[in-house]
Amino acid sequence: MNETRDVVVVGAGPVGLMLACELRLAGVDVLVLERLDAPDPTIKAGGINAPVAQALDRRGLIGELRTAAEATAAQMAALFTRAAPASGPKPAGGHFAGIMLRGDRIHHDDPVFAELGPAAQYRFVDQQAIEAMLARYAADLGVPVRRGVEVGSFADDGVGVTVEAGAHTIRAGWLVGCDGGRSTVRKLAGYEFPGLDPEITGRQARVEWTGAEQVPLGWHTTPTGIFAHGPVPGRLLTVELDGPPADRVNPVTAAELEDSFERVTGVKVQISKVLSATRFTDNTRQVPDYRRGRVLLAGDAAHVHSPFGGQGLNLGIGDAANLGWKLAAVIRGRSPEALLDTYSRERHPVGAWVLDWTRAQVALMRTDSRSRALRAVVTELLDTPDAATLVAKKLAGVLHRYDLGSDDPRVGTATPDFDLADGTRLAEHFTTGKAVVYDPADSPTLRALTAPWSEHLELVTTKPAQPHEDLAMFVRPDGIIAWTSATPHGLDTALTRWLGPA
Repeated sequence: MNETRDVVVVGAGPVGLMLACELRLAGVDVLVLERLDAPDPTIKAGGINAPVAQALDRRGLIGELRTAAEATAAQMAALFTRAAPASGPKPAGGHFAGIMLRGDRIHHDDPVFAELGPAAQYRFVDQQAIEAMLARYAADLGVPVRRGVEVGSFADDGVGVTVEAGAHTIRAGWLVGCDGGRSTVRKLAGYEFPGLDPEITGRQARVEWTGAEQVPLGWHTTPTGIFAHGPVPGRLLTVELDGPPADRVNPVTAAELEDSFERVTGVKVQISKVLSATRFTDNTRQVPDYRRGRVLLAGDAAHVHSPFGGQGLNLGIGDAANLGWKLAAVIRGRSPEALLDTYSRERHPVGAWVLDWTRAQVALMRTDSRSRALRAVVTELLDTPDAATLVAKKLAGVLHRYDLGSDDPRVGTATPDFDLADGTRLAEHFTTGKAVVYDPADSPTLRALTAPWSEHLELVTTKPAQPHEDLAMFVRPDGIIAWTSATPHGLDTALTRWLGPA
């Protein structure tokens, strides 16, 4: 069976689905191939950061986010209520290396938390819910997802890629690997994958069990490792620092989980059913460039690291949001291929930061006396408002800024979200996937400047519902501010750079 597509995306996890939706929204003919017959039920990330929540909000998915977050909150509330006598105060700020941040230590009125919009409230949404949400969105957009199909080989001839996948031969303009840490696309394309070898064995599971009633909720340090309990019922996690697991292939058994939990906590539990379970390590690697010819990578295919802090899901969806509109612009002939160079240039530093962030956490989890002394110092520091607030901001993902060559500190950051006088929010004007120029002054000069790009952007001139800085902004389709000024100077240059010639 032979067919032709603009793009083949390999992998139907959250990253692949997000990328496919971004491409389809821009009118690109995209096909998703997935080797698994059904979505993977294994427990993974338990939440998302503010940029991911905002990205989903900008595509009109805030209703589904709210529903999923409320369901998680109900589960967590029930667990905390049952365990209250043993759990003590409930931290609310996340953790660093299993050191819980106290919510009452965080400066929630810090300006960086302002104008994140309502989406930032809905961050306790797990990976399975995000994947299901994006699968429904993809179906609504008409994205074909072909399951049970594994890529066997492909050839990039400089003008396109021929993909062999089972009985399918597909000719595509571009191939994007979103197929996880053991990416077939990455290996076949010959990407280098430098980094550090693993030194830990982690196990995470959702189970039905008894004997854990007095085990405290949250993350905890013991002489033999780190463990976490909750925040949803039946969720456990153990970290042992005695090297990587000998077995990465066979299913995780109840006995293996019981033994690991007892070694780390000293508590013997009985697991009657394993709902989902996985092993993980702190293997940290990153490709030097996310593009080789007409083959690109996103998500874990481009970078792997330990899951501490749930950064993998966030990082991957950020990759997809950055790449989708750029690849679409090149395919549709609006922008030169050089636009794709900005994908790796912008996303690689963010990935490198995440790798270092997770490596630092593993260093603080070690059980030797020097590491434990350092952990005690860091624990004391994180109990101070300034340190707790800084780490909370990093966990929330609100400090990232792309270097777009501007001295303006707002350029390269995510657009704020705020209410407008007509009853809408600024985020609601991104649902079509176009760029947005926001001009509350409704300048005739600016309106004339943007007219040649009107097919590719939405001009919003409604004033804010509340007093707000009266500056015009040009915001890329991924929600990143590319230009802002009190005058129209430089806007045409920014529009040409990011949306192509008029």
